[in-house]
Amino acid sequence: MIKKFFKENTTNLPIQFFRYGFVGIGVTLFDFSVLFVLTEFFGVYYLISAAIAYLVGFFANYLLCVYWVFGNQNKNKVAEMGRLSFVGIVGLVLTALLMWFFTGYLGLYYMFSNLVAAMAVFFWNFFARRHIVFGRFTY
Repeated sequence: MIKKFFKENTTNLPIQFFRYGFVGIGVTLFDFSVLFVLTEFFGVYYLISAAIAYLVGFFANYLLCVYWVFGNQNKNKVAEMGRLSFVGIVGLVLTALLMWFFTGYLGLYYMFSNLVAAMAVFFWNFFARRHIVFGRFTY
């Protein structure tokens, strides 16, 4: 059972979702660290820091998804990168809008806003990557 969750390639939705969540926790911690360091120690505006942190985390997440979550079966890497760019831009816009709304408009702490944005964008990224980037339409 453990081997199925951690080692074998799979198209099983619950296992992929588990793996994506596992990857997501690690990448989110990294994303939050980049956001905090850029904002607090380097004085970068929080929305700029959030965009940089999101992009760094997004590509780390992509690599882990290719080699562990969804598998590396797509032969046309140019098309895959185009689809990945679309998913990334939508996720980045959602992150920026949510952060602006919660911090810029409501006045909440930017790290809390990033947490809310990360949770919302997690679902967009998983299903968009599964269907759009990696083309997994079987459940």
